[in-house]
Amino acid sequence: MAKLFVRERLNVGRGTGEPRFALVAVEGSDLKVYHSHLRKAELEALAAAIGAELVYLPRGEKAGEGEGRHTGGGKRRGRHGGGEQ
Repeated sequence: MAKLFVRERLNVGRGTGEPRFALVAVEGSDLKVYHSHLRKAELEALAAAIGAELVYLPRGEKAGEGEGRHTGGGKRRGRHGGGEQ
């Protein structure tokens, strides 16, 4: 039986309108995935279509504490420091 390994994304909460799950790995299937961020209903439909089991990966110990989480809102700095001199 094929398995789809998924985890909850860190920066997306319920009710935000964005896909809450990330497809991490696929075992035992020739499934090609073109978009790794999926909604729960989409994951369940994929699993049912190929006869796969959904495996939800556990979150880390500090996942709810906010340590090491990206809060967003800033621009990525380029190779040369983003112009700050």
